[in-house]
Parts: sequence; structure tokens; C-alpha cells
Amino acid sequence: MAGDMIALTDVRLTLPSQAGMVNILRGVSFRAAAGETVGVMGPSGAGKTTLLMLMAGLERPSSGRVEVAGRDLTAMDEDQLARFRRNTVGIVFQAFHLVPTMTALENVALPLELARSRDAFSRAAEALDAVGLSGRAAHYPSQLSGGEQQRVALARAFAPRPKLLLADEPTGNLDGETGTMVMDLLFSLRENHGATLALITHDAALAKRCGRIMRMRDGLIGEDRAAETGGEDAS
Repeated sequence: MAGDMIALTDVRLTLPSQAGMVNILRGVSFRAAAGETVGVMGPSGAGKTTLLMLMAGLERPSSGRVEVAGRDLTAMDEDQLARFRRNTVGIVFQAFHLVPTMTALENVALPLELARSRDAFSRAAEALDAVGLSGRAAHYPSQLSGGEQQRVALARAFAPRPKLLLADEPTGNLDGETGTMVMDLLFSLRENHGATLALITHDAALAKRCGRIMRMRDGLIGEDRAAETGGEDAS
């Protein structure tokens, strides 16, 4: 369908375990338009993170079709997927995943350097400034608070100007006040960049900031509806 940033069709994922084969996703079909914001909720083990991994091309489905930004990820090899992620997808995890031996600026510049961007460090500096951390550019992750580390992670995700942002419990390791500040920043950056956002969260109030809420259970989408409060401007 024209305008879709994400299109999953009957996606299934079965993985082996000591107890036998486990059905992680059991036939998920899902579409999100370009620029849409989707909050993904559900209990642990429902398949939420796996869904995001599939959208990022970090996991392959056992069957079904995964299309992002008009590209069929299931038809790509690993090198093609790596290039696709580099050019199209930004990811923010609960754990910040910063490189401990790199400064904040170097961490943000890393994906730009991998993409061979000639202005990697100037763009990284702009991204750090956008999250209010230009004064911490030379600091290493161990010298930053949890909130600052997640802001660096946000800058790194947004610096390549991705079309799709995937966020997996981005406030899970932060206290309430810091988490709110980080999420305000995430939604502000998303709006400025016009990126599509898929956000995994256990926080119903946070999910309501998205335009749409999807609930997963047992590897299936149990509910998919517009947020009652009318989108990300809700408090």
C-alpha cells in the first residue's frame, strides 16, 4: 500500500529451545504509515522486542513478509540489511549500548562514519547539541549519568536522519523524572525529523503519547487502535 513505512504480512517466527520449537510470532500482520507513531504494549514474552528486531532486519522471520520503507527485508542478504539499517533505521534500547572507550561525540559519529559520511563529526556535534549535551562531547559514557547516556543514544539514533525509529523501553533504566525528560526529547526530535516511530513500553501514559496503540499477547496482535487521547501532544 502506498505511504506505508512498515508492512508486515503474516509474519511467523519459530525458534528452537531445549523444550522443542517455540512459536515467538504466530502470524502478525501490521502496517504503519510514514510519519506515524505507534506504541507497542503487552506482557513480557508477548513478542514485542522480536517484532522490532524484525522491522530492523536484525532477525529473520520463519515465514511471511517484512517490508520497511518499500524494501522487502526478507529478500536481502546480511550486507544489504546492514546498509539498509545504516541508511534507514535508528534504534534506541533500554540499555544504552554506548561504546565505553569512545567519547559522546565519537559514539554519535560512529554510524555516520560507518556510512562514510564526510561530515560525520559536524553532524554528530549538531545531534549532541539538539539533545543539550554539546558541553559533554568529550566525556566518556562512564562520566555521564544514565539520563545523559540515553540522550547520547538518542543523538546517535537521530544523527543519520533515519526514516524509521525503533525504541525498546528507552526509559526502562531511568528514574521517572529523567525518563519523562528523555521521552519529551524523543518525541520532539521525532516530530522535527518526521520519522516513523515504533515504541515498546509498559507505561500506558507513555503509549498514549503515540497516535496509535498496539497490544501484543502470545505472539499475536490482540488490539490495534487509535490512542484515546489523540496522539503525542497528550500529557
